[in-house]
Amino acid sequence: MAFVNSTRIPVSRIFSFCSRSLSSPIINLFFNSTLHHLPQCNFSIVAQFSSSPSPSPPPPSSSSLSAAMNTQLGSRSSSGWRPMCLYYTQGKCTQMDDPSHLEKFNHDCSRDLQVNLADIEKKCSQDVDFLLVLDLEGKVEILEFPVLLMDAKSLGVVDFFHRFVRPSKMSEQAINKYIEGKYGEIGVDRVWHDTAQPFEEVIQQFEAWLTQHHLWEKKRGGCLTRASFVTCGNWDLKTKVPQQCMVSGIKLPPYFMEWVNLKDVYLNFYEREARGMMSMMKQLDIPLLGSHHLGVDDTKNIARVLQHMLADGAHMQITARRNLESQKVEFLFENRIEHPRRHAALS
Repeated sequence: MAFVNSTRIPVSRIFSFCSRSLSSPIINLFFNSTLHHLPQCNFSIVAQFSSSPSPSPPPPSSSSLSAAMNTQLGSRSSSGWRPMCLYYTQGKCTQMDDPSHLEKFNHDCSRDLQVNLADIEKKCSQDVDFLLVLDLEGKVEILEFPVLLMDAKSLGVVDFFHRFVRPSKMSEQAINKYIEGKYGEIGVDRVWHDTAQPFEEVIQQFEAWLTQHHLWEKKRGGCLTRASFVTCGNWDLKTKVPQQCMVSGIKLPPYFMEWVNLKDVYLNFYEREARGMMSMMKQLDIPLLGSHHLGVDDTKNIARVLQHMLADGAHMQITARRNLESQKVEFLFENRIEHPRRHAALS
């Protein structure tokens, strides 16, 4: 289904007609739940539907791909932008020979992240060969684990690892409510149910991916080689990954012990504060692409901020390191972004 509204008709009236006209309960659920939250604006929707009722079937076939809806409301992207196929990012797309599917969905992780060599003359040498941009999603448990691999010299995208993660300590009813609230409004709840895997399986696949790129060897102590994680804040690796490892009953992998907090580097390099991805993008005049708080899109947008900073000459130094024995985190920058609650307590 492809729909572009270029009329003055209110979006709510159009969606009301669509919800009455489409028979699938999944489609009606999406339209009805979205109806009251939409402004009167121009927009485009690209959607992929299936009548499969199962919440967690085997890897989907070309005839049974469930809903993978991607809205572009409020996006300031160029007309050539297309949402990523979220089956493809997890190695499960079976419609690569379908021209209409290829026209609607992006299957190139480096798209929108191209770099002009003439624009990176100010770039300085980095301490590592590769940067791993990570931006997790999920507050109760991790729901999405996306990592973009960037060449620190050319600033080009080398590869992308992306998995949806199934919570291990929540009831099915709680999971369904959780996912509907998190991903329902942007229409990717069905692809999450189709593809989500337990965290421990995701970590095993991630380690195989790191090994494939020669960035990690278990026999050498399990730390990263030639690469550093880059995050937008400390929460991902200081708080969430250790919590999830405890919940999942696995040991915290040693390659998660240090990282670059992009917000701290940004503060020290530009000498101005930016408390999140959106504020950094606004200050650098970088338009948002995709859906904010969809991990795969946020990771790509953070990577675009990273490319901009590297092109300006920023040095991506490690900003935080966890002691392997005490598990205490040491922050290496004196001038850094404070958490709002901590800042209020100290003032």
